[in-house]
Amino acid sequence: VRHEQGATHAAQGFARVSGEVGVCLVTSGPGATNTITGIADAMIDSTPVVVIAGQVGTAFLGTDAFQEVDLVGITQPITKWSYQIRRAEDVAWAVARAFYIAQSGRPGPVLVDVTKDVTGAKYEYTACAPAEITPKTDTIKDEDIATAVQMIKEAKRPFIFTGGGTIISEASREVTELAHRIDAPVCDSLMGKGGFSGEDPLYTGMLGMHGTKTSNLGVSGCDLLIVLGARFSDRVTGNTKTFAKNAKILQIDVDAAEINKNIVVDASVVGDEKEVLKRILAEVPEMRHSEWTAHISELKEKYPLRYDHSQLTGPYIIEKLYELTKGDAIITTEVGQNQMWAAQYFKYKEPRTFLSSGGLGTMGYGLGAAIGAKTGCPDKIVVN
Repeated sequence: VRHEQGATHAAQGFARVSGEVGVCLVTSGPGATNTITGIADAMIDSTPVVVIAGQVGTAFLGTDAFQEVDLVGITQPITKWSYQIRRAEDVAWAVARAFYIAQSGRPGPVLVDVTKDVTGAKYEYTACAPAEITPKTDTIKDEDIATAVQMIKEAKRPFIFTGGGTIISEASREVTELAHRIDAPVCDSLMGKGGFSGEDPLYTGMLGMHGTKTSNLGVSGCDLLIVLGARFSDRVTGNTKTFAKNAKILQIDVDAAEINKNIVVDASVVGDEKEVLKRILAEVPEMRHSEWTAHISELKEKYPLRYDHSQLTGPYIIEKLYELTKGDAIITTEVGQNQMWAAQYFKYKEPRTFLSSGGLGTMGYGLGAAIGAKTGCPDKIVVN
């Protein structure tokens, strides 16, 4: 890569398309500090990345030696775990632990800082595999599932809002089944693109300040908002005091810290989204809300996304790209208007096909992510 920040974005791109951990390896000092933006990006977008960085020799730590920087200190607020290896015998367990932490629960970045003398030392190596990753289910309570099911049964105007958690937990099939089972329209966040097919008749587009009028009016008019793996970003909610003010809100998230953080909800279930939805689907009957879905369909016809067809425009290019690829491509973006056009005018049918810097808004993300995505999915067309 041209620059180490690009290496972290490539690791993110690989992780996002494959569901595996993306890895980048960099030198000490400026090489390591150049990864900071990518690490912060991976943290806010819950992307499993392991950054392995060089460090000066143990004897030189704290001396302001050439290319020395306190990388663990710098990265602690923006990683799930940040650890400095000072002994050769700690390499195996520390790296195994890094991979486990990056992928478990809510995924995110981990930093391993390796001192120079460790890289040249010898010791008797014993293989140390990362612990098995299992879905987080111990926090799922039967009473929370029962409350969720009751709320869904009582709703006359349900609306589903799906985020990046749907893709991370591989819950797309369950979300689709729930939407059709309870006859509820579906909108998504930028990070949730492809978690529910953009070609599905129940899909209303993105929610929030860059979303569709239909999604925003739908959330304002629904009586139950079911939030799946989304964190109520300010880009989605606008004024939190008036967000979904006519609705009860049911939030499902793997991270308990997200519950009532930005929006106070009426009920929640904490745990792996796929597992939670399986349990809800086992209890929820077939339902029809034809008046409500007809109203949403009318809004879609009345307020489509529009652009000037008399000249060459960004939206036209994105629509043409969708047409030429039949939607079977991985799209990565930089940040800004190009990013919004790519989110609005390309219909993402599958998860892990739209890669963009969501929470941090990092310019330069797209090129590195495209390289990582092509590495992870060599048979797919990848367009930045």
